[in-house]
Amino acid sequence: MKWIKISMFSLCFLSLCLLDVVWSAPGPGQLNSVAPLAEKVKHSVVNLFTTQVIKGNPLEPFFGPDSPFREFFGDEFFRRFFGDRPMRTQALGSGFIISEDGYIITNNHVVEKATEIKVKLDSGKEYDAKVVGRDPKTDVALIKVTPTKDFPKPAKLGDSDQVNVGDWVMAVGNPFGLGHTVTLGIISAKGRVIGAGPYDDFLQTDAAINPGNSGGPLFNMDGEVIGINTAIIAQGQGIGFAIPINLVKTLLPQLKEGKVIRGWLGVMIQDITPELAKSFNLESQEGVLISDVMENTPAERAGLKRGDVVIKFNDTPVKDARTLSRLVAQTKPGTKITLTLVRGGKTKTIEVPLGEMPETAGVPQEQTKQDTSYGLSLQNLTPELRRHFGIPSGDAGVLITGIEPGSPAEDAGLRPGDVIKEVNREKVGSVEEFRNVVSKHPKEEGLLLLIKRGKNTFYVVIKPKKE
Repeated sequence: MKWIKISMFSLCFLSLCLLDVVWSAPGPGQLNSVAPLAEKVKHSVVNLFTTQVIKGNPLEPFFGPDSPFREFFGDEFFRRFFGDRPMRTQALGSGFIISEDGYIITNNHVVEKATEIKVKLDSGKEYDAKVVGRDPKTDVALIKVTPTKDFPKPAKLGDSDQVNVGDWVMAVGNPFGLGHTVTLGIISAKGRVIGAGPYDDFLQTDAAINPGNSGGPLFNMDGEVIGINTAIIAQGQGIGFAIPINLVKTLLPQLKEGKVIRGWLGVMIQDITPELAKSFNLESQEGVLISDVMENTPAERAGLKRGDVVIKFNDTPVKDARTLSRLVAQTKPGTKITLTLVRGGKTKTIEVPLGEMPETAGVPQEQTKQDTSYGLSLQNLTPELRRHFGIPSGDAGVLITGIEPGSPAEDAGLRPGDVIKEVNREKVGSVEEFRNVVSKHPKEEGLLLLIKRGKNTFYVVIKPKKE
């Protein structure tokens, strides 16, 4: 019994020690309340109110597509008598101050089409803002106000690379226009890819994020910004996403100059599947397979070849295609980088001076409008484009990559992704062949096109634009 009493005493003492450890852990257990943290950071968070002028029909809410009035009178009636009139629409967002001279970070989608931006502080004071720089590919924007003497101190930017899954975080923003709202949660995951852009690398959090929170900061328990609240999954609960602040910090110098310029290799790449690893005699699936090297690019000039497997970018291991894309894009054009690759079972290194990513880098070759009288943008079919549009390797033709609004091509019902197989009964397998056939045909006459769309093939007559 004496031994049991001593053991019970020891157990109680141990429990008290464990309880003390739990309550001394970082986060709400230690703080007992996040009110001090909320008070510390709230002055650097701003609410954004944007105005956009768009063209539309003011009666659209009453005579929409499903209205019996529209069915009776027809679309032409409404276009002729009401037309498209300028309308002002408002939107909400959030942001945070990063410098005493008035720079504010937010999401690109909050301000990209805004004709007027109002910034409201937690004190109620308002400022007019202008866009300094935007980067649609990462959904980051930098705006600026002219600060007054009582302008709040900027938020402190943290290190998102040091964030761990399970860390406490606080989101502050302007959900549904309610003004400064604080929500608490943890980091649920890192490196999330949600299809928002080519450089997805989101922090996932269960801190409540709602419409209007976009562009607002995600703070750690030290009051440092470690992310920009950006997206939610509408069907889910407790699933929000934030752009890591370290990505934003790499963009800031260029955003202040008004434009983000990225490095560029000029290759098509893909992840390595088990089947590909076996075919190329690779020991693992780590690395990136170069599936094509574009002409007149840094990659071609440096001697990269189709079938090379990139395993390192400078000293950084390359695990997948998205990692390599990010590493190249965030490197300044003109920088000489070293790629470690596997070629024919042997490891070698190649130095490559990076070029500047062209505006159409999402499409491997230049997108060329062939003839303004038809409104078509065409491109030769490449392996990457075939995969993207689901076009079998045996199908020859020319890919339609763009349609000019209001053009004969649009009137004929053509779409991006359609493949032109014949022009005036002549087969075409390249943009050059398309040009040659069209050049032999009188411009005043229409073109007879054989179109492949998905599994369907059909003819279309497209007439030139009247001068």
